[in-house]
Amino acid sequence: MDCPCGFPGSLLVNPDPAEAHGPLLLTGVAGFIGANVCLKLLERGDSVVGLDNLNPYYDPDLKQARLERIKAVSSSGHGDFRFHSLDLEDGEAIAALFTSERPRAVIHLAAQAGVRYSIDNPSAYIQSNLVGFGNILEGCRHHGVEHLVYASSSSVYGGNRRMPFSEQHPVNHPVSLYAATKKANELMAHTYSHLYGLPATGLRFFTVYGPWGRPDMAPMLFAKAILAGEPIRVFNHGRMERDFTYIDDIVEGVIRCLDKPATPDPGFDPLDPNPATAAAPHRIFNIGNSQPTPLLRFIEVLEEALGVKAIPQFEPMQPGDVAATAADTSALEAWIGFAPQTPLEVGIGHFARWYREYYGV
Repeated sequence: MDCPCGFPGSLLVNPDPAEAHGPLLLTGVAGFIGANVCLKLLERGDSVVGLDNLNPYYDPDLKQARLERIKAVSSSGHGDFRFHSLDLEDGEAIAALFTSERPRAVIHLAAQAGVRYSIDNPSAYIQSNLVGFGNILEGCRHHGVEHLVYASSSSVYGGNRRMPFSEQHPVNHPVSLYAATKKANELMAHTYSHLYGLPATGLRFFTVYGPWGRPDMAPMLFAKAILAGEPIRVFNHGRMERDFTYIDDIVEGVIRCLDKPATPDPGFDPLDPNPATAAAPHRIFNIGNSQPTPLLRFIEVLEEALGVKAIPQFEPMQPGDVAATAADTSALEAWIGFAPQTPLEVGIGHFARWYREYYGV
């Protein structure tokens, strides 16, 4: 019987040995994290098939500019890059992509992003983050993919107040649909690991920032307003903390995890199950800076880097948001020998210089 995603049959297809050296499939390649991961992979000589639908959730011109950087690096002799403009929820198109490209591993970063946007646009998250992720899992299953690395989020910790957040903590109280879809992705990936032996690693990103960042995130929103002399919206009256994590650290963590496929935990105890590991080849890791910064301090650092004072406009907490995040990255460091550590002052300095240059302000 055919599955509804366009993949025939119900058994895991054994990979053809000739496919072992196939390309890497990277979804969300025009996104902030995806573009930077792609550049790093190309620089080390990997062949990358990039997928993105270039949707207008934020400025498509910025996404296109990231793609142009990638194409320039590839055309200069670094790696090999091919781009496909596809929607994740198009099961037949995703099935055809796996069949034609035969990726050896997948880095799945594409998703409908944004916590606040999910409050008013839930269907976008259901289609992209649930249906779309299901299509990716089916592609991995039916083409013997060696390893799936996929983006989760610190938002899965939801209403938890115990700090720092550990993968050992339960994540049963999401406060946004975006967070709920990311938890669902972790459960779906574990199931495919258990049923079909798919090695899968989920990465919970903590507030990623840096050059080429997303315009809907605080660094870009704040920089734009500060340089225009306009007020910045400071939620929860400034009583917030975030574990700001520099993009280069995120990229390093993603690629190191890619290079070390998930394995079953030999010490997994079904009577006392570890939420971060499994008897199946599935692992979950936090990727954060482990240095939570008060929001008002973040604004001070940005002011110093831009050389302009902000005009704060204090507002109540936004629905779906949380007051603080902080990552315990000890499991990540034990697994790959690396954890993010770029100081905020250094990362914001890089961001501010890029912002002025890119936008000419």
